[in-house]
Amino acid sequence: MAVYTIEINETFNVPRKKVFALFADHHRFGKMIGAPVKRIKDSDQADPNGAGSVRKIGLGPLSIEETVLEFEPYTLIEYAITSAGPIKNHLGRIHFSDTSDGQTRLRYTISFEDIVPFSGKLIRSSLELGLRRGIRRVPELA
Repeated sequence: MAVYTIEINETFNVPRKKVFALFADHHRFGKMIGAPVKRIKDSDQADPNGAGSVRKIGLGPLSIEETVLEFEPYTLIEYAITSAGPIKNHLGRIHFSDTSDGQTRLRYTISFEDIVPFSGKLIRSSLELGLRRGIRRVPELA
């Protein structure tokens, strides 16, 4: 199976704390990407969206579940798809940092393998398009 990667690097004139809060909150993240997202398991951390929390993205049989693996406030969110789906070995990593001029730098990487041969390119394109479209809305939503 082939490994596919998405890498998105953006800079926003929005405080890092606000950008992180948008990505960390499962419900608000769903609004950003234009998909129904619901937290179905709370984290044991102070933030219910932290490590160990699980979110369901989509509706019914077309939904997937993602589990937050690492959660460092204002710095890092790492998650994996933990339900059956069209891909495997999915890992998403969202890193937040400050630029020298006080803006927020976002580095979002996703890697996965396809299950159905040759479906990875289509999945990567669709996923990347949706994420980029949503990320353009960060300044208005954060």
